[in-house]
Amino acid sequence: MKILFLLLLSTFAIAQPRRVWFDTDIMIGMKDKTPREVDDAIALIMALQHPDKIDLVGISTVAPGQYGYDVTQKLLGWYNRTGRTIPLYRGSETAKDIGTETDASRALAAALRTEKLPILAIGPVTNVATVVKNHPELIPQIEEVVVCAGRTPGLPFKPGLEKLSVGDYNFEMNPDAFRVLFDAGIRVVLSGYECSVYMLLGDTDIDFLNNKHTADQWVYDHLRPWMRFNQQLFGVDGFVPWDTTPLGYLTHPNYFKYYRDIPVRINTRRNDAGAPGDKPYLEVSYDYKDTKWRAVYAYKTLPGFEEILLEDLKRASAQKR
Repeated sequence: MKILFLLLLSTFAIAQPRRVWFDTDIMIGMKDKTPREVDDAIALIMALQHPDKIDLVGISTVAPGQYGYDVTQKLLGWYNRTGRTIPLYRGSETAKDIGTETDASRALAAALRTEKLPILAIGPVTNVATVVKNHPELIPQIEEVVVCAGRTPGLPFKPGLEKLSVGDYNFEMNPDAFRVLFDAGIRVVLSGYECSVYMLLGDTDIDFLNNKHTADQWVYDHLRPWMRFNQQLFGVDGFVPWDTTPLGYLTHPNYFKYYRDIPVRINTRRNDAGAPGDKPYLEVSYDYKDTKWRAVYAYKTLPGFEEILLEDLKRASAQKR
């Protein structure tokens, strides 16, 4: 009887959702010369469909002006079915001001004083680096930081029909913030281009969002311009939902393949994305013997995860019917 009781307790403990801080540079629908990326929004909607797996303690933004905060509030109003308020905080507006306190850095620091947390950071990691720099006593409270960045050496970022190279945006916006995390010895999980590039959402995948419901139609009306923009740039009428694979590490870890405890370096070489001069590259390789930095590196998405993503969007849509 005692053994059965202990097994039940163990099962209950495993079933508890993991409490996670969500940091994002969400800009879907932001007015600009070109459409803005939509994958942060997809990742947030997806996260809200798995309260059994993750419990969002708080959300912080890394975005210029008020827009990122406002659009996150909009999406939470439509898709948060957890039955509780998820607090939202504005963070860095430039992604270059490490050490400058914001509502987001203060809130994250307060949360870490209360409990140990993993941080899902799917934009530049400026908010997280600010907490690490200003409050080093909280470093042991950070279980891991899961980011959308990094590559293996020599891997060009050429999506679609490989018409052109793009940069490692989240890293290149603030390389110094990544240095802060690695120098602090924080466990970092990298899940970026290489892991995500073979997923592609096209017209037929999102047609169900083109309906009479305000939330679905709003999302659809911003996904389609992004798809058309991708067609112009990369030759494919669709988009890669990059930020969903770092989320997937937390919600569906068995759908990815990893290099574990792999050495990490920041190397400087000629810019491969069309700009003149050199640029930094965040790279991982077991051949790097001269660095103390280490990471978990997700390098492949396995079959089935894209279907989970689509089912999450469909479930979110169905909740409004």
